Amino acid sequence: MTALAGENIAFIGLGLMGRPMALNLEKAGAKLTVTTRNPETLNMFEDLGVETAATPADAVANATIVIICVADTDAVENVLMGEDGVLDGLEEDTIVIDMGTTSVDATRRFADAVEDAGGEWLDAPVSGGTQGAQSGTLSIMVGGEPDIFQRVDRIFKVLGNRVTHVGQAGAGQIAKAANQMIVGVTIAAIAESFSMAEEAGVNIASLREALTGGFADSVVLQEHGKRMIERNFEPGGRAITQRKDLYQALEFSETDLGLELPMARLAMELYDELIDLGDGELDHSALIKIYEED
Repeated sequence: MTALAGENIAFIGLGLMGRPMALNLEKAGAKLTVTTRNPETLNMFEDLGVETAATPADAVANATIVIICVADTDAVENVLMGEDGVLDGLEEDTIVIDMGTTSVDATRRFADAVEDAGGEWLDAPVSGGTQGAQSGTLSIMVGGEPDIFQRVDRIFKVLGNRVTHVGQAGAGQIAKAANQMIVGVTIAAIAESFSMAEEAGVNIASLREALTGGFADSVVLQEHGKRMIERNFEPGGRAITQRKDLYQALEFSETDLGLELPMARLAMELYDELIDLGDGELDHSALIKIYEED
């Protein structure tokens, strides 16, 4: 598979999502340079014959496209604007793509900084968890100039099977905030309904089967409901990350738009309870655990 043959890509951030995404780009023929804070992960990529770099500035020195996939807004700012960051090594006309979940206001600021440095910006957060990252079936929501989106569309198509340009810089992050609100609230509703049924003596595996195909059905019910039944909380998406994403959605909505989001706020408070139990590093479907605590 050589869909990206000759494409010179720097990939920064090789965590739960970034690692399989970078591997898919390498398999598609991209000339990849990677960097991350974890030396063991860098060694793994070196063993695969992938070029590694000590800093983001070094990684982007010869890249035409830079992909950032790190944990949160502060991490993006550090990678982009910190010492030996992307802006220190950025070549003119290089396209910088943030594929993590970053606050909207910061995203717009980062876009301005990249453009001031002579580069181009896209925010392209993803949904689909580690399974989607591994299989190349992520949903990708893209904000930025349409012509820049078209220039990198073939890269997105290696990583995802649903790629949507939703507007200007920041629009991708707004779409991801909406996604995380729906996911967070739906997980909470499933956890609550499963707990009610189980307390009443109904087998929740049978309940999930009964709900599948009806109006209550969803990917969240199918996949995260299964996790709840099997008590498989190996993280595809961490609870602490879900809480962070809900907070960002609330902050943007309340501060910038003057909107109150009571369901999203309640879901965030439920995730706070799970984190207080010491389970923040588990998959976000572990929310069902708070109903098991008296």
